[in-house]
Amino acid sequence: MVIVDTALENREREGRPIRVGIAGAGYMGHGIAVQLLKPPVGIRLAAISNRTLSKAEKAVRDGGASSFQRVATLTQLEESISQGGVCVTEDPSLLCDASNIDVIVDATNDMDYGAALVLRALKNRKHVVLLNAALDSTIGPILKTYADRNKVVITYTDGEEPGVATNLFRYVKTIGLHPVGAGNLKGLLDPYRTPETQRAFAERVGQSAPMITSFADGTKLSMECTILANSTGLRVGRRGMYGPKCAHVKEAANLFPRDELLNGGLVDFLLGAEPHTGAYVIGYSENPIDMDFMNYFKMGSGPFYVFYTPFHLPQVQVIPTIARAALFGDATTAPIGKPVCEVLTVAKRDLKAGEALDGIGGFTCYGVIENADVAQQENLLPIGLSENCRVKCDIPKDQPLTYDDVEIPAGRLCDKLRNEQVRHFASMVHA
Repeated sequence: MVIVDTALENREREGRPIRVGIAGAGYMGHGIAVQLLKPPVGIRLAAISNRTLSKAEKAVRDGGASSFQRVATLTQLEESISQGGVCVTEDPSLLCDASNIDVIVDATNDMDYGAALVLRALKNRKHVVLLNAALDSTIGPILKTYADRNKVVITYTDGEEPGVATNLFRYVKTIGLHPVGAGNLKGLLDPYRTPETQRAFAERVGQSAPMITSFADGTKLSMECTILANSTGLRVGRRGMYGPKCAHVKEAANLFPRDELLNGGLVDFLLGAEPHTGAYVIGYSENPIDMDFMNYFKMGSGPFYVFYTPFHLPQVQVIPTIARAALFGDATTAPIGKPVCEVLTVAKRDLKAGEALDGIGGFTCYGVIENADVAQQENLLPIGLSENCRVKCDIPKDQPLTYDDVEIPAGRLCDKLRNEQVRHFASMVHA
């Protein structure tokens, strides 16, 4: 969306930059804060919150801010923002409540913490940009209904693969082709990786071992492809996707079942394909003029054509996502209705009755994508709700867990929202 830069330039000239609050100063929140403090034209970091205040302060300092204010009340925050200041706080609710913050970026990784934050922001009519893939893939559709009621945007970010792929999906539609496939490029997939096997690499790149584990064991891949599916209507061809190996992304045109591409389309991934990062979309046309034209410009003989972006830069590309939401009411990704796909909880090893699941990127389970109607029919437990659930019976390695297999911790907001999501879309089907 090249138009974004012009719109931001206008906001800068008018002295009305978009004011952004970031919740979370971990790896992603820190990186986004640094980008916003450059600052980009027409957009400013107003405040960043973190439960450990020193991390928020470090993010601001690393962004080059010469001064900032620690705030503990809404009045302090709003007054500082009105004077062009940058604030740090331990309390994310202040960001949601501030009248002069336009967009909240959820850079947390916690389901319940993130759910409470997002709900508060939406009810206060703030646009919300998510980097919390677990939240979006588990209860994104019901959060979208809250956003719609309050006439604001909720979106996952550009720069992460679902955003990159959805941009391409929309582009392929715009130029007159039919997008029939989309997904990620994946270099490694081993569902049995653990925080122990990934610890050294995590330390080397400055991220947490559970986060890196979720990349390696396929859980994050499944969450991202679920977000993509829910934003496009594409389904999976089988549990876990096909994930064909290939040398280059251009080969994708011939790697998936033709009948499935042409009957609803597929969200999937490629394993080992150059350029090893980014996302792809498969467009379709049997129009002979289109086919001649595409062949002449070296897109292949058709009727399937591969479009791809050879990079994804979440800390940087979040900027156009923020601008699109605030200036145009346009989501990079957003659920188009009821859930299309889900991410199941699968035993990473043999589990014994009485064990507590340690959730995403842990030692006990990994996530696998499945079509939502199948997951609901089989009463399968979403990976986003698995943490701290206690197993009632022995579960063999690689078996999906159902709700009947576990005791759910009491009082969690994410479970209430999940139940509301199920009821809401069931009522729409039967209306």
